Amino acid sequence: MTVDEQPAPPRPAAAPTRAGPWSLLRPLVLRIHFWAGVLVGPFLLVAALTGLVYTLMPALEPVVYRDELTVPPSDAQVPLADQVRVGMDALPGTELRAVRPGATPTDTTQVIADDPGLPESFYRTAFVDPHTGDLRGVLETYGSGQAMPLRAWVDQLHRNLHLGDAGRLYTELAASWLWVLVLAGLTLWIGLVRRRRRERASALLVPRTTGGRRARLLSWHAVVGLWAAGGLLFLSATGLTWSTYAGENISTLRAQLSWETPEPEIALPGTVAVAPEAGEHAGHGGMTMTTPTTATPASFDVAARAAADAGLDGPLDITPGGEGAATTVSQIDRTWPQRLDAIAVDPDTGQVTDVVRAEDWPLAAKLARWGIDAHMGLLFGLANQVVLAALATGLACMIVWGYVLWWRRGPGRRPGHVPADGVLRSLPRGLYAGVVVVTIAVGVAVPLLGASLLAFLLIETLLDRRRTGEPQNA
Repeated sequence: MTVDEQPAPPRPAAAPTRAGPWSLLRPLVLRIHFWAGVLVGPFLLVAALTGLVYTLMPALEPVVYRDELTVPPSDAQVPLADQVRVGMDALPGTELRAVRPGATPTDTTQVIADDPGLPESFYRTAFVDPHTGDLRGVLETYGSGQAMPLRAWVDQLHRNLHLGDAGRLYTELAASWLWVLVLAGLTLWIGLVRRRRRERASALLVPRTTGGRRARLLSWHAVVGLWAAGGLLFLSATGLTWSTYAGENISTLRAQLSWETPEPEIALPGTVAVAPEAGEHAGHGGMTMTTPTTATPASFDVAARAAADAGLDGPLDITPGGEGAATTVSQIDRTWPQRLDAIAVDPDTGQVTDVVRAEDWPLAAKLARWGIDAHMGLLFGLANQVVLAALATGLACMIVWGYVLWWRRGPGRRPGHVPADGVLRSLPRGLYAGVVVVTIAVGVAVPLLGASLLAFLLIETLLDRRRTGEPQNA
């Protein structure tokens, strides 16, 4: 054997690579994504389906309530004061709360009143023809968005399943976990495709049409989630603003940072301001209605003329103040571009005592307004509603696909139907402590998510300790 034919010396063995944080955390993320999907999936499915139905309401409402909402156009015009009188005569035993004059020649005037026999955020509304002064009907309406009975029923179904405050916990749990499931699913899918180097990057964006049934289903589940991720994160964040516990934390934070929506000062000279009764998110509305009071019908004509002189056009809400307080006139056009200016008017003199322009709102208040209106399908009209319907449909499909994937790997069929356990036991102490700290921080900000996540970690810890104490098979 010549020198050239001598075998090459053996290469030294490569030093074992140290697992990175993601390699250590991935099993935990996978297990959380799996169990959260299985357990929270039903809540998310209900929220998705009821939300899908809600997206149809802006189109159905004008058709179902055409007689109450619309009138034939005419050049004749009855004074607003007379319209208010007609409306209040049709609402005995109630207290006038606000008046919304018709914004177009085909719109009725809405006279809104508090009825002590109705639940909170529900009102009795009379619809008056502004051209003839005839009463067009009386309906029970909901929220400061003036939802008609059908939309109000669907709204309550989506919000609390008609179970009151206790039912709101289902939507808060769903909204709390939605962003976690989305982010966990994204990281898992991107990591899976990156590890499979033979697959093209398009595998992230286009569902598979080849391979086994399970592989195709998993691809659809993941790719649809990838395309819908931004919208679902948005729905989760905005949905939490209406929740019981997380919503209260958000409101407190906004107040501390002065991010609340500015409102006109309604206290007239020499009087004390009357605090508003309804918050920004009351009844999926977003426009504050102040404490009702006895107001003369003529004061609404005064306020309407002052609003016109101040340049406020479009849909308006005229709300009388309390004793010694100004009348508030607010624009309520929540489509794009929005018109949301507001003024305070002395009901006796018609003098404008304060003006708040929407362009002067803090950025956080603008973002909150846009987010809430987009969540409700109002901001961009039909396009907004189509996007919401697509997101709701996609979410419902992903949940069903997820359950099918789980069922097809169920007990007795294939091993590994549940992600590997012992994930906490395998974490280094520092990383484990970090997981606990993050869980506590999330729990403070989003209590239902934190409580359920902490329960999961505690159960995992107990199971890990039990397993480590069991004798190992030879």
